[in-house]
Amino acid sequence: MNEFLAAGLVTALVAGFLGGGHCIGMCGGIVSALTFALPPSRRHPARIASLMLMYNLGRISSYTLAGTLVGGLGQLLVSNLQEVARILSWLAVIMLILMACYLGRWWQGLIRVEALGQHLWRYLEPLGRRLMPVTHPGQALLIGLIWGWLPCGLVYSMLILALSSGSALQGALLLLVFGLGTLPTLLLTGALARQVTSFFRQPLWRQASALLLLAFAFWQAMPLLGFARELPF
Repeated sequence: MNEFLAAGLVTALVAGFLGGGHCIGMCGGIVSALTFALPPSRRHPARIASLMLMYNLGRISSYTLAGTLVGGLGQLLVSNLQEVARILSWLAVIMLILMACYLGRWWQGLIRVEALGQHLWRYLEPLGRRLMPVTHPGQALLIGLIWGWLPCGLVYSMLILALSSGSALQGALLLLVFGLGTLPTLLLTGALARQVTSFFRQPLWRQASALLLLAFAFWQAMPLLGFARELPF
């Protein structure tokens, strides 16, 4: 495993986990809908778990597809213009810093970046609404596939990282690992919606998450600044 990919996978996993509060804000509504859409008589833990797992499978699959497409685009750019690789790497670092500022609520300008995806989302969102209420795992999978394209600054930050990888395969892996990083939060949200939402909205968690993500951004920048970066693997 090359150094860029190893560092990128660690960053993607941590970013996915630390962005839990943001994920609840973006996907919490649909997760709650999956949990409570069933009538009380059919609201069994196993059935709810199957809906949650299928929704998240669809969502992470869409992330992975997006990472593949964007990584493939980066591969085309880097193969033709070598200097582009360094520019894209810096862009990935900048996006991580902006995401840290967003999570910590120090600066909310990343909302403008999320607005860029609204053009596509206005066509996809009605398709997802037609699948509601969700009572079958197949419906949950389809909604997950659609909701994976929901405009999200955190996802866009990871897509920039995938773009800078210059590889369709690496882009897919980065977004897959990022999606897996978000999984614990969203699964817990389905089971313990009120408690989890309250925890992730605490200022202390937001500030700690932002500072850690900021540290990972600078870690990503170290080789660009000429410093060695040691990895334990």
